[in-house]
Amino acid sequence: MEDYLIRFFIGGLAVSSFAILGDIFRPKTFAGLFGAAPSVALATLGLTVSKKGIGYTEAETLTMMIGSLALCGYCLAVCYLTKRSHLTALWATLVALFVWFGVAFGLERVIFAGT
Repeated sequence: MEDYLIRFFIGGLAVSSFAILGDIFRPKTFAGLFGAAPSVALATLGLTVSKKGIGYTEAETLTMMIGSLALCGYCLAVCYLTKRSHLTALWATLVALFVWFGVAFGLERVIFAGT
């Protein structure tokens, strides 16, 4: 229960901070973009450092970065498929899931191959 309270506090503080930064800078849509994922990641990593140590947190940080790169590949694929191939949003997102899985698991195999 204590972990949830700490995560709630850290997440709320981070969301508020990112919302303030998003309000200061342009465009205003960045407030929502920076509000959710970074705050959850910071809260999770903060708790992981305190509970599991630096080594475990390093691996978790790498997997978060792999996930973000896979998401970038997914977004690029959806944009390409909707603009160039004229697929509907539903079909573009379904096809782009294969890109996400390919990037995520491909990078995971390359980065964690030696461990």
